[in-house]
Amino acid sequence: MEIFGLSPELFWTALFVITSFGLYIGIAIWARAVSTDDFYVAGHHVPPVFNGMATAADWMSAASFLSMAGIIAFSGYDGSVYLMGWTGGYVLLALLLAPYLRKFGKFTVSDFVGDRYYSQAARIVAVICALFISFTYIAGQMRGVGIAFSNFLHVPVEIGVIVGAIIVLFYAALGGMKGITYTQVAQYCVLIFAFMVPAIFLSLQITGSPIPQLGFIGNAQDGTPLLLSLDNTLTELGFTAYTEGSKAMIDVFAITLALMVGTAGLPHVIIRFFTVPKASDARKSAGWALVFIAILYTTAPAVAIFARANFIDTVNESTWSQEAAASPEARAALGEGDTPAWFYNWRDTGLLDAEDRNGDGRIQYRADPETNEVTQLDRDIFVLANPEIGGLPAWVIGLVVAGGLAAALSTAAGLLMVISSAVSHDLCRKVLFTNMSDTQELLTARIAAIAAVLVAIYAGINPPGFVAAVVAFAFGLAAASFFPAILLGIFWTRMNKQGAIAGMATGLVVTAAYIVHFKIGFSPVVIGVCALLAAAALDILIAGTRRETGPAARWGMIGVSIVLTVAGVMGLFGVYPGLAQGSEAQWFLGISPEGFGAVGMVLAFVVSVVVALLTPAPPRAIRDMVEDIRIPSSQAAPAADRP
Repeated sequence: MEIFGLSPELFWTALFVITSFGLYIGIAIWARAVSTDDFYVAGHHVPPVFNGMATAADWMSAASFLSMAGIIAFSGYDGSVYLMGWTGGYVLLALLLAPYLRKFGKFTVSDFVGDRYYSQAARIVAVICALFISFTYIAGQMRGVGIAFSNFLHVPVEIGVIVGAIIVLFYAALGGMKGITYTQVAQYCVLIFAFMVPAIFLSLQITGSPIPQLGFIGNAQDGTPLLLSLDNTLTELGFTAYTEGSKAMIDVFAITLALMVGTAGLPHVIIRFFTVPKASDARKSAGWALVFIAILYTTAPAVAIFARANFIDTVNESTWSQEAAASPEARAALGEGDTPAWFYNWRDTGLLDAEDRNGDGRIQYRADPETNEVTQLDRDIFVLANPEIGGLPAWVIGLVVAGGLAAALSTAAGLLMVISSAVSHDLCRKVLFTNMSDTQELLTARIAAIAAVLVAIYAGINPPGFVAAVVAFAFGLAAASFFPAILLGIFWTRMNKQGAIAGMATGLVVTAAYIVHFKIGFSPVVIGVCALLAAAALDILIAGTRRETGPAARWGMIGVSIVLTVAGVMGLFGVYPGLAQGSEAQWFLGISPEGFGAVGMVLAFVVSVVVALLTPAPPRAIRDMVEDIRIPSSQAAPAADRP
């Protein structure tokens, strides 16, 4: 029955999405930034509980809300690395980094690196790392926004990416960190409600338990243990049993470690702990964030198993209808045993498809590619599709779409904040144009956010994988670059600028090269783009370190930049051959690209320590500062609360 001329699903989706967006925009206008302090760190006035909630929303991105349950649903035991890594990272963050960085009292991670390592070169390398990580991460978020919008508006994913990007740009550029923080509090409430409601419905429907976590380990309605039932079904269809893993143990360990330390090194997560009043509040914020995150993360495995079981029950051996595939009107007549209407609806988005290859009029879902007739299956759709698969009320479907958008937009806003602050504050204000006024800096930050959105749109339309995998790469880059520099900067007074620069550069380059080699391949165009990016980074380094470097070093860097630029242009025109994409058999020690961040981190630690020991110790003032920030005081506010 239509409501105001719309289908129930579309009506409720429109109502929840428009209402929640109106709330976000209203909060952004109410909390708009009027100073650089508001824009970058919300004036240091955010209470720990609210900051924990905002951190949880910032953290629980499209990867957590949309993709994690999907990847666990189809990876089974192997998907547990995401749960262990992403939650364990917050323990590291709370114990090792958050309070100490807050006591340091700066605006950004690059601020800490630049001042702790008394070097503009270190600051610029940190800015480059932050931009590299954030753009990789935001690609996954924009992809998540596109998937949610494509279903809501019945448009291709590409259009959904553009619509979502415009909306997040509005409230991120207007409100800065102050607006983003309180918007994220609202977004957390929306996304957690949207995730839990269908999970409870599905748990009741499949296991009879209203608590999804208990349903996960409970029995199906026929009395068979749910996990055992799914194991049997999957093995009959040729898949690996759900409770068995196929990854090598070293790869499981490496991915988990990369995700854990990557969490502790992500700039958009760390920056949240600069917004609280004092150092002790940073640790409390991390604790609250872990509580809020745990609500979703303990529910995700249950949602995953419900999704896989329901998908098999409703699609495998169902009767395929060419009329329903061609006409939405014909879908209303579909009955029991037919391929369900939701399958055709998602088929319209291009994210799901099937083909009756053997001509028997039915769809077979199998592990064998030769007999499998589900030809397109995007794992990122399953949290959004779960209410439809389970036949839940239309209002639940609308609620989940609003929750998915809240998850993706909240993290995208945090990433835009990192990108804009890295360009305006760390690069322009602190390096290139030191006489810049606050007004000019705010304008530069907003322009940088616009430029970042344009790049994010392209990256969201053309990501190198599904959402959780793209995000995992960002964690690997953060683990290999920021984490060693920050940890050694806090706990080792002997750590100097030479060690930090060498470690960050080594970790970033080696990890990025490994990921590109095995996920994309070094075609001439890819080599050309990488060379041009390296040349641009080197040019920024030359411009920002003219007072630190002598003429010989400066001319040497200029020469390298010219060579890289020429090589980049030649690569774009295909002048030289590329390098074929690597295969799984060539993985280093059997470690996948998702887990190589752990290797990059170890390498960065080794390079940092060796270089630091071979070069002069830092000045006495720096060592005294490190001793001071390592013992956070719960009474005193940070002494360095200034730009």
